[in-house]
Amino acid sequence: MRIVHGWKGLDEAEKGAAIALGNFDGVHRGHQRVIAQAAKAAMAQKTPLGVISFDPHPRQIFQPGAPAFRIMNTDQQARALAALGVDVFYVLPFDKEMAGLTDREFVTEVLVAGLGVKHVAVGFDISFGKGRTGSPELMAEYGREYGFTVSIAEALGDGQAKFSSTGVREALREGRPQDAAAILGRPFAIEGVVERGRQLGRTLGFPTANVALTDYVTPKFGVYATRTRLPDGREIAGVANIGVNPTVPGEIAPRLEVWLFDFDEDIYDQVIETDLVAFLRPEEKFAGLEPMVEQIRADAAQARALLLPEL
Repeated sequence: MRIVHGWKGLDEAEKGAAIALGNFDGVHRGHQRVIAQAAKAAMAQKTPLGVISFDPHPRQIFQPGAPAFRIMNTDQQARALAALGVDVFYVLPFDKEMAGLTDREFVTEVLVAGLGVKHVAVGFDISFGKGRTGSPELMAEYGREYGFTVSIAEALGDGQAKFSSTGVREALREGRPQDAAAILGRPFAIEGVVERGRQLGRTLGFPTANVALTDYVTPKFGVYATRTRLPDGREIAGVANIGVNPTVPGEIAPRLEVWLFDFDEDIYDQVIETDLVAFLRPEEKFAGLEPMVEQIRADAAQARALLLPEL
């Protein structure tokens, strides 16, 4: 899969795709339906399959003071799209120029002149252009006017609940990672560089890999059963705390601290990706280190029973 940054001055080889348009934060099952419609058009029209997303997410521009909300970083997003067979991932800068384009200007300047799209697949609730004046129906009108086909994906979900990024965030903030995974089609995962912490866990017998939450949506503070992928492809079961570890004096930013089972290697400064598999309990402040250690060992036993039941 090729990753193309921007929409100006592209080579002809980078143009002419059937594209799915959206933010696609999470590449959840609803997003996958939109991408599948673009894939169907790409096959019929014998064009590459492309996906458009924006970086930074428009919400960061319009709501700069809002709580962190990202479900995926760009690398995770690219891997998820590649797994769906996407040929070209267009990462478009969402800046003042992009934010100022009317819906027609977005179509004519970005989609038609910039990317030369042959087909545009959108979700049923998409909006685009300054003031969010563009709609799926308006995109279809522009398609007829400018010579590209358009498909509109309907809501996808169980019963009355549609699959959405908002639903993923709500599930995570409420400590329901399994529900988030049901929407995503995979577990929610935090990816980041292993940082050097206070190394208290190592002295207490459970060394942890510490990863900053950065701009990820903040899951409910507490303890989770996890699976972590290392750079070499190994996947290791573990137990993690997300929070600020209130038992230990000193303020820290919320972070992921994961204890990888049966593992004792130096992975500082390496990038790991940790799936949140199940929520075990809320974060709590203990009277001292001894009761904290006792509870962590009980958490680890519970996580092992969930993740490694055959052992």
